[in-house]
Amino acid sequence: MKIEVVAFPRKLQGTGASRRLRTSGRVPGVIYGAEKPAQAIELDQNALLRHLKMEAFHASILDMAVDGAKERVLLRDFQMHPWKPIALHVDFQRIDPTKKIHMNVPLHFMNQEIAPGVKLGGGVIQHVMNDVEVQCLPDALPEYIEVDLKGLELGDAVHMNDLDLPAGVEISAKLKQDNPAVVILQVPREQAAEEVPGAPVTEITGQAPAEAPGAAPAGGEKKDEKKEAAK
Repeated sequence: MKIEVVAFPRKLQGTGASRRLRTSGRVPGVIYGAEKPAQAIELDQNALLRHLKMEAFHASILDMAVDGAKERVLLRDFQMHPWKPIALHVDFQRIDPTKKIHMNVPLHFMNQEIAPGVKLGGGVIQHVMNDVEVQCLPDALPEYIEVDLKGLELGDAVHMNDLDLPAGVEISAKLKQDNPAVVILQVPREQAAEEVPGAPVTEITGQAPAEAPGAAPAGGEKKDEKKEAAK
């Protein structure tokens, strides 16, 4: 997806100037990188907010026009007001087409509803990760990476090294080594719950308890005493 961003040179800087800029409906920002001096810019607040709602805006090469000049940039950082829907500042990085970039790319999970563990086993999909850091040349940067779940059974997982990466895209050596789970198809809770052992059961046979040696039979002692008294 091609996304174009319009920015304007920012001449006044400082806390007061930035506050006045936001009041006028603009957002202060900066462009840096590619061995060029950093440039202070400003953007339209409403246009930037619309862009920030787009997933691709956060993980794509952007075409930025500044005072008639075109540059290819990446969104690197932005700050929002704590409770108001207002962007406070935004940072963009210029790219060098000959140098690899590091970028977090979103994961798109496909065919969740037809996975056997979900459709037949009633399992639950747990997304352990929603994006992954990749490295590649700028022109090879994917908008997203698909994760196909159609074959997952109960208890199965897709790990980092199972991902089908586009040509020219790599994950970091540490992620390859650790190979963490990206998504897990969990067993339903009622099946996973362990059975609690019951209390021991005493078997009742109906037999009278064994009498202790020398013990008189129940009720017999009083009858013998009455017979002796009658004599």
